[in-house]
Amino acid sequence: MKFPDFDPVFLRIGPLQFRWYGLMYIIGFIAAYFIIKAGVKKKHLPLSKDDVADLIFTVALGVILGGRLGYILFYDLQVYLAKPLEIFAVWHGGMSFHGGLLGAIAAGFYYIRKKRIGFYQIADIGFIAGPVGLCLGRIGNFINGELYGRVTNVPWGVVFPGAGNLPRHPSQLYEAILEGPLMFSILWLLGRRKHPEGAVFWSFIGLYGLFRFIVEFFREPDAQLGLVAGRFSMGQMLSLPMALLGCGMIVWLYLRDKRHSN
Repeated sequence: MKFPDFDPVFLRIGPLQFRWYGLMYIIGFIAAYFIIKAGVKKKHLPLSKDDVADLIFTVALGVILGGRLGYILFYDLQVYLAKPLEIFAVWHGGMSFHGGLLGAIAAGFYYIRKKRIGFYQIADIGFIAGPVGLCLGRIGNFINGELYGRVTNVPWGVVFPGAGNLPRHPSQLYEAILEGPLMFSILWLLGRRKHPEGAVFWSFIGLYGLFRFIVEFFREPDAQLGLVAGRFSMGQMLSLPMALLGCGMIVWLYLRDKRHSN
């Protein structure tokens, strides 16, 4: 299957270019605002609409800064040490989800601490919105023809521009489905039921780690790293601890809740 003739730029105004990938980020944060606002209202948390908007803005900064720093540290440190000014050249690409996640958690914790709200109270709401942004982001990756999969002979293989003439797994779409609709459905259903505080948050951590670990077997490893531990990629090395930690914390939360109820 030939890669669709997508233009990564959806709007040009003189020298200005507006890209689909950036639009996906914006839509994701807007969706997060409405999801968090509804959750805050349902739980009667002391946050106004402006507070929710400020929280989203703070977390967005955390995502961008953490994502950039994570990419530099995990994926291409030697290049950035040799060319430190490239750190600021974000238009050249280079964002890490794992770094962005840590940045989002740190930024969110900083903000809600000032509001005297428990971390899990808002995290269990906010991370239900996470799959929406992840799904949109992976669709943006597909439109850009980046982060494509490994060579394959499956009927739906795609010949990506700049990746040779052989069809490859559309791994961006695999991630979009697993980390988007599937994970959202699980977290949403969990959020509708009685559960220990933190269960939704740690479910997000565990599910993302599991889904990313699986999809990495179909995704082309980063050219500058290749496989870093036998047959495993850097993405898998960062995701496996997430899956294990998330699973362990969920078990611990439910056991603790059961002990307290007894």
